[in-house]
Amino acid sequence: MIKYATILLLFVFTAIVPAHARKIENTEQLISAMHKKYAGKWYKTLIFAQKTTTFKPDGTEENGIWYEALSMPGKLRVDYDPLASGGGVIYAGGISNSFKDGKLIASRPVEHALLVLGFDVYFQPVETTLAQIKKMKVDASVLREDKWQNRDVYVVGARAGDLRSPQFWIDKKNLYFVRLVQPVGKDGANIQEIEFNKYEKVKGGGWIAPEVVFIVNGKRTFLEEYYGIRTGIPLDEDLFDPNKWMTVDRNYFHKK
Repeated sequence: MIKYATILLLFVFTAIVPAHARKIENTEQLISAMHKKYAGKWYKTLIFAQKTTTFKPDGTEENGIWYEALSMPGKLRVDYDPLASGGGVIYAGGISNSFKDGKLIASRPVEHALLVLGFDVYFQPVETTLAQIKKMKVDASVLREDKWQNRDVYVVGARAGDLRSPQFWIDKKNLYFVRLVQPVGKDGANIQEIEFNKYEKVKGGGWIAPEVVFIVNGKRTFLEEYYGIRTGIPLDEDLFDPNKWMTVDRNYFHKK
């Protein structure tokens, strides 16, 4: 009788332990834990401006301003300053649409890893995120623990010491995305690293990393620094319609 009661208590305890508090042993459990931890607690829309810095091979820098609007899951709009230039990008429905001088110049399917792992994972079904990870060519069968910037992290896609295979890193405590490593360029000859840094809690729930760093073959190539961050702002769905690129009100960042 005592043995039966002990087993019953263990069963009850296991059942009530939150999913994100249990030991994570595979990628599906990790994505599920990320989704559950912030279900209904993460902002659905995000507006910000960013200062961009391009670090050129000759040592010089080029600066710019971009305005961005996100609607989760899966929608991102970027307008280049000045707005009158008509340049920017819309990512929606798995398609990246690029604009110049107010006209569409290219459309192509893209698995936007930063959007998926940094934002969409908290809104869409776990199965959807796992399918997108597969398209990123990340080996989801490989999961390990490591350290990143003095914090515990999960690493998906690569074993210890492997910084060439496609992989992403997730903060263990807060379950947010911090690092992506992937081969780029012709035949994957170059290695790109993207970091989400300096995370801040957002009023109303969720987090934002106001610094994003791009590194190729160990050298910093591009820097994004966010400001004017606002969440929970109603966004016109036309902002994410490529057919309405120039006809929609593009001054969304400056609105109160």
